[in-house]
Amino acid sequence: MTNNLLLGRAAVAAGAIVVAVAEFALLHSAAGVDLAVRSASSTRQVTVTAVVVAAAVAALAGWALLAALERLTNRSRVWWTSIAVAVLLLSLVVGPPSGVGGGAKATLALLHLSVGVILILGLPRPCPEGTNR
Repeated sequence: MTNNLLLGRAAVAAGAIVVAVAEFALLHSAAGVDLAVRSASSTRQVTVTAVVVAAAVAALAGWALLAALERLTNRSRVWWTSIAVAVLLLSLVVGPPSGVGGGAKATLALLHLSVGVILILGLPRPCPEGTNR
């Protein structure tokens, strides 16, 4: 992997995290949305740390999958994009409905969508000249 590609993908991952933190700050702190989720019989508050960790895990997992697919297939972008869109849709079905209240559900959906779209559009850059995959 070239330095430009590595730096570009790192910037996309960092950008997704920054956007998620900014949305969290605006909606939670400025707009007063109480971001809580229900799991089993308990309710937990979503913190900025949880937002950072979730966005970082999504970014690193997506990056790792893309890197693996680039080594295995000539159609890595197509496979990666298909898998990433499926994972985003699954996360929208599972994550936001666990929010407590309409504001929390909408905020969770926005966080999932923004991080997912940034990663889907930003990570799969063209392979450098002269490579087969």
